[in-house]
Amino acid sequence: MRKLLLTTLGFGIAFAAHPAPARADFGLGLFIGNPTGLDLKIGLSTRHSLDVVLGIDTFRDGHVDYGHLTYLVTPLVTHGESVLVPIRFGIGAAVYGDSDNVNIGVRAPFELAIRMRSAPLEFYGEIALLFTLNDTDFSLQGGGGLRLFF
Repeated sequence: MRKLLLTTLGFGIAFAAHPAPARADFGLGLFIGNPTGLDLKIGLSTRHSLDVVLGIDTFRDGHVDYGHLTYLVTPLVTHGESVLVPIRFGIGAAVYGDSDNVNIGVRAPFELAIRMRSAPLEFYGEIALLFTLNDTDFSLQGGGGLRLFF
């Protein structure tokens, strides 16, 4: 009995001390749509991350500078043979405009992604509701992107 207890304890300590495999916590990519810009995704944990986009709000008449920071939660990840499909929701802030007229908004995105298992690559689409605080106006943002994870 004593040998069994010591063996179990030894395996438990060895298993707990075994390092976990590295995760891809940092993604860099491009988002095209409304807004369009450089995308940076920083993993905080397995199901939580920060998303930063810096660029322009649109290619239409008179585009303006744009940036947002969004906290994303991944409540569901479906598993395929060669891909993972995470579904993400979030809340964040957006700042956009020119030097004369700066707008601040609250955004709530819904994101659906396809992440490759064999490559550090993710394709994703996003639709977000943006509430601009300056003029109490709702608008819809959306587009698609690509991220490469390091």
